[in-house]
Amino acid sequence: METYLNRSGDSGVSAYEIGDDFIAIRFRPSGDIYWYTHASVGARHLATMKALALKGRGLSTYISSHPDVREGYAKKKSP
Repeated sequence: METYLNRSGDSGVSAYEIGDDFIAIRFRPSGDIYWYTHASVGARHLATMKALALKGRGLSTYISSHPDVREGYAKKKSP
């Protein structure tokens, strides 16, 4: 996974991995990893999440601001 740049300094995201049709996001402090896919959140949300991850700002806010994304993860893994 890539370390999330956390340009705001207070993000709940610590790392991410981008694939062709998914993004996996590790949240702090729990370390839980959530997978979001094209099928689970749709192409528009997935593209936006990937762009925000690469930018290092706004990803956690985006997820929490969109209930269909927040509740739309495909799977979850706890450490």
